[in-house]
Amino acid sequence: MKTRPALRRSRLIPLAAILAATAIIATGCGRSSDGAAPQAAGSIDDSKASGKVTLWAPDGDATALDKVLAPFKSDNPDVDVEVTLVPSDDYNTKLQTAIASGTAPDVAFLYTEAQTQFLASNAFAPVPDGVADSSSFFKGSWDAGEVDGAAYSVPWYAYTRLLIYRDDFAQKAGATAPTTWDETIPFFKKLQEGGAESGYGADVGWDTYNGQNLAIFGYQAGESLLSADGKSWALDTPGMVKAAEFNASFFSSGVSSPDTPQFLDAQPYLVSGKTGSMISGPWVIATLDTTAAEPGWTAAHIKTAVLPAGPDGSVGQLAGGSWGVTAKSKNSDAAWKTIKFMAEKDTQVAQYKAAGSLPAVVDAWSDSSIADQPLLAPFLEQMKNVKPMPAASTWNEVSTMLGKELEQVARGKETAAEAMANAQKQADSIGTGSD
Repeated sequence: MKTRPALRRSRLIPLAAILAATAIIATGCGRSSDGAAPQAAGSIDDSKASGKVTLWAPDGDATALDKVLAPFKSDNPDVDVEVTLVPSDDYNTKLQTAIASGTAPDVAFLYTEAQTQFLASNAFAPVPDGVADSSSFFKGSWDAGEVDGAAYSVPWYAYTRLLIYRDDFAQKAGATAPTTWDETIPFFKKLQEGGAESGYGADVGWDTYNGQNLAIFGYQAGESLLSADGKSWALDTPGMVKAAEFNASFFSSGVSSPDTPQFLDAQPYLVSGKTGSMISGPWVIATLDTTAAEPGWTAAHIKTAVLPAGPDGSVGQLAGGSWGVTAKSKNSDAAWKTIKFMAEKDTQVAQYKAAGSLPAVVDAWSDSSIADQPLLAPFLEQMKNVKPMPAASTWNEVSTMLGKELEQVARGKETAAEAMANAQKQADSIGTGSD
């Protein structure tokens, strides 16, 4: 595999940050009762951008943004795009505080996984005509930025999580990647036969990420986690119990430990053989050579595969980032023109080359810099069948609660059915934020 720039990404948007931001929305930034947009979408013209554009983004993928924007600045000499990088752990809270105080930037990055809390308010302007062609993006990426049928954000990068495993262990045991739930535990046991101490390095943070994993398993079991009108949670259901049982099987079968590896140990454990696989994102592929301190280690030891399919198929989690223009922007015309540039295929390819961010524009994946990466091909396959996390402003609180319930099941203190019944009661108390 060719070497590509390492991705830098925070694992977790802290719960406290989400709750603080949600509270501010609830008290000061709510969409009007009839769901009306803050302004008409309008359109942008082909004139040059001018004036100052302030842009905020979390550190990580945006560290190369000045370089990626250089052609835009060259073509628009009268525009000044001022990029401010914010520590990713603080980003959502800082942005929402700025929105509430009237000091928000013109352009703001929005995490795909958390943008509902922002877009369901009057804080962002609808996307004007002429900024982007919705059909050029992965459908899930574009749909995640829509509220009441109107688009409020434009995708920048997109990714999903896959099964990443030690192919050397699999070959030694004569195993191939699982394609169904039923094949999954036997595959992990084969990895152990091939040399792994534990077949699967499960996420054992017992937090919001475990809740996200359960949501994916729930989707694969045909559930949506929400009622049809989106106003209540649907967690105590047959499909969700099956999802929780599948998650618990990693621990009851002995292929995973409920205690380790912790987050920072996940990649070193995979490299050392303490674990034989993990479910994670493309940044892992980009950094394993560094972890192994051996160029070419990844190509010689690792393969990727789409997630094993549950009863309702191999559904993956949609994640990534988008751009929005705040409703009170002082230079919305130039702000949207900046976003239009970042939505172009060539720009998204340049962003990949500069920072390793996988494009949200489907056609960008045909560029040789991405298409020639065999370990990335399953990401493209999975991206064609992904779903966003539940569109509820309280999702992070609910997913964190689910993570704690899953720990009880993993440790044998609750059955999956008991955990989902408990989760339903707690989720009913929390609500969906749509009332």
